[in-house]
Amino acid sequence: MSVRKRAWTDATGAEKSAWVVDYVDAKGVRRLKTFKMKKLADAFAATASVEVREGVHVADSDSATIATAGKFWLASCADNGLERSTLDQYRQHLDLHIVPLIGGTLLSKMTVPTARSFEDKLREQGRSPAMVRKVLVSLGSLLADAQERGLVIRNAVREKSRARTKGKERRQERRRKGKLKVGVDIPTPAEVKAIVGALEGRWRPLLLTAIFTGMRASELRGLRWLDVDPDRSEIRVHQRADRFNEIGQPKSEAGERAVPVPPLVINTLKEWKLACPRRETGVTGTDGEPVKELYLVFPNGQGKVESLANIINRGLIPVQIKAGVADPTGEVDKDGKPVMRARYTGMHALRHFYASWCINRPQDGGLGLPAKVVQERLGHATIVMTMDVYGHLFPRGDDAGELAAAERALLA
Repeated sequence: MSVRKRAWTDATGAEKSAWVVDYVDAKGVRRLKTFKMKKLADAFAATASVEVREGVHVADSDSATIATAGKFWLASCADNGLERSTLDQYRQHLDLHIVPLIGGTLLSKMTVPTARSFEDKLREQGRSPAMVRKVLVSLGSLLADAQERGLVIRNAVREKSRARTKGKERRQERRRKGKLKVGVDIPTPAEVKAIVGALEGRWRPLLLTAIFTGMRASELRGLRWLDVDPDRSEIRVHQRADRFNEIGQPKSEAGERAVPVPPLVINTLKEWKLACPRRETGVTGTDGEPVKELYLVFPNGQGKVESLANIINRGLIPVQIKAGVADPTGEVDKDGKPVMRARYTGMHALRHFYASWCINRPQDGGLGLPAKVVQERLGHATIVMTMDVYGHLFPRGDDAGELAAAERALLA
């Protein structure tokens, strides 16, 4: 590997000069790279000599752009069997955020400062901190795939020190959202009691199951009758339905679990089973009629996966308004009555209630379960997730009565 000065005269007769690094890469191909300044050429030569010796050097002419590498990355994700919703999210990150800003950048030019500049551009153009973090994770995954293909030497995103920034962003986001609050994010026991009293029809078994099992909406939509065990009073979670109504595996290995259920849910499900819509099997019976079978516990009218929008708009929201778990919007209808708005607009509110019910002490109307059991009931991948979301709900053990008792014991 050599660094030499090259001089020439251009078409106008002006004398020009540059510094050239002449070397042979790991593949045995001769390469020439030109620099305006000798110190830049020397720096490149020092780095390239180490990379060539280690067999990891990639010349600029062999490097692909980030947009091209993104296509390879999406193809790899599809081959690895990622869910359709995950692939769509990755494709949106690539098409809407990564390619418009740095799609033409060569992978060999993707350095830590470039990654930091990209992060700053995302913020300047109005992306939220959560979106910035997600896009950077996708870009890091893209570069990791390019590394395996030999298109780039190092992963600038993962080399960038993100620990402090990530923690800071999480604290800021947590500060904006605040902790989950009973009566705001988590229905109160009185509100749940009113909702249970107002439940009827096809939404009663579904919402009762959601309240007393804490299952995710996707798990409820994908629940099969063979996973309901009335003899053992439990429901086993083995699959879920994604937003495209496709059946797949739970979110994580911990998502596969058995959840005990109270008698109210079991009895309601037994009644619902008699009226539950059946799906067509594609087989015709001896009477010429299509044969149907029970499959999903909470299907639509054709026995197929029910959409989440229907569950919320036709089940969760109307029952809250009927039960009085609603707030006025400030508008009136044609009869002069105030228009009410449901207090909780997502199914996850019922999951939050179930978590609080598991955590609360028996004297407060809860189950008083330890954190590890709560994690297993909810299907969280780690107990850290459980404690991050619900840790503030666990009894502290230092209320006035217990403090007074401890004081007496100490000073007796």
